[in-house]
Amino acid sequence: MSPRPVPAVVALSAALCFACTAQPAAELPAAEMPGPAAAVPSPAPSSSAPPDPAAVRANELGQVPILMYHRLVEQPTSVYDRTPAAFRAELERLAGEGYVPVTTSEYATGRIDIPAGKHPVVLTFDDGDPTQFALGPDGRPAPGTAIAILLDVAAQHPGFRPVASLYVNGGPFASPDGAALRWLHDNGFEIGNHTLEHTNLGSVADQQVQQAVALGQREIEKAVPGYRVSSLALPFGAVPGNPELARRGTSDGASYDYVCVLMVGAGPAPSPYSAEFDPVATPRIRSQDPTGEDARYGSTVWLDQLAAAPEQRYTSDGVPGRISHPAAAGSPAEQFADRAFGY
Repeated sequence: MSPRPVPAVVALSAALCFACTAQPAAELPAAEMPGPAAAVPSPAPSSSAPPDPAAVRANELGQVPILMYHRLVEQPTSVYDRTPAAFRAELERLAGEGYVPVTTSEYATGRIDIPAGKHPVVLTFDDGDPTQFALGPDGRPAPGTAIAILLDVAAQHPGFRPVASLYVNGGPFASPDGAALRWLHDNGFEIGNHTLEHTNLGSVADQQVQQAVALGQREIEKAVPGYRVSSLALPFGAVPGNPELARRGTSDGASYDYVCVLMVGAGPAPSPYSAEFDPVATPRIRSQDPTGEDARYGSTVWLDQLAAAPEQRYTSDGVPGRISHPAAAGSPAEQFADRAFGY
């Protein structure tokens, strides 16, 4: 599937976004899926003293890179393509700089359970392209696909979790029988909605927005019965006239209620504990080399900036349920105030 062009309005949105942002994870059962404002799970009892937030420079109000990928090809034809070698190199960089992958739903609900001193990163893939994932004759990820590369890098870097969130349209990964989605689900990957037909939600009426989202969800649920879809990536990054309909709605008896809606974006996302976190408009960073069209919005530039100013990125304190941050970073959103630990 070729990457789809992005309307000019999305480029403008990306520019604005840039200006204003200077465990394998099985799906959560309905009874356990907290909303964006839900309380963080309380820490489990421990016989050892918790890490000192100051010693690990914890900042759980810091920024989180949510990286966006489309195709892996040897000869890129757009800014949305990456070579397999460049993709591997980016994963190696993330592992080397202390990032640990989490899924979109883990990020959006504050279920970021990673070691002290580490940083969350969300790996997202749009369109269900077979270069991202395909099953080989042996029933394993086909060599050279993004998921196979991710598994390989994770095997070489203990602690670098092999998880990602894949946003699919109809017939994803050239697997019409749904076997690819079932494998992803069974192996801890998040399956997200990208609408059945990659609908531009900014160009259709409210009823059609809900229908497009609901149909995409039904396609996933048909392939993986009982699976609860928890997030949506906006096709083209196009926001509906009523933005809330991207998150919640009903069509033909089918309803959806998501913890996060991802945009095309152009910069890091805020901490899920920050008052700036917006579950209806969460930005992403396009994976990209530091050269070429709109390179200043790409992952290499943003990862360089976060590496140069590490105090700006989310750094875990290693204690689920405690939200540690330097006093200079401000305070978390009001609903998390009782779990805040400033230093």
